[in-house]
Amino acid sequence: MGAGTGNPIWSLIWLIILIFLAFPIAGLCAALYIFIAPFSVCIKPLTSLTELLMKGLTLTYTSADNMVHGNSL
Repeated sequence: MGAGTGNPIWSLIWLIILIFLAFPIAGLCAALYIFIAPFSVCIKPLTSLTELLMKGLTLTYTSADNMVHGNSL
């Protein structure tokens, strides 16, 4: 294997996570974020919720990045 390449089995596992977990979670987080973000300006306790939703949105990026590099869980 070349430098920077990981285990193809882990890449397959990350692909499964990306398709069956990350996309649905990110979609749900995006929908909730769209509705909650404007209210977080007025209601400060919602800020922590919007930050959590943003982490859910980046789950697809994290899964794809781990898939490309073949990282383990």
